[in-house]
Amino acid sequence: MRQRGSHIRLRKVTLVGAHNVTVPNHSSIAKGTLSDILHKVSIWNNIPREELIANLR
Repeated sequence: MRQRGSHIRLRKVTLVGAHNVTVPNHSSIAKGTLSDILHKVSIWNNIPREELIANLR
């Protein structure tokens, strides 16, 4: 969607509505930040977090 500095804003439109997530564009991401991003994406896509992680590998 857009980028400001070292953060990228992503958007996905679903039947429920539009969902936004901000992802830092760093070489490494803090565990808590990554956990929060994965949690939000799994909820919006209505899939378990473990399945999302397996799909990303």
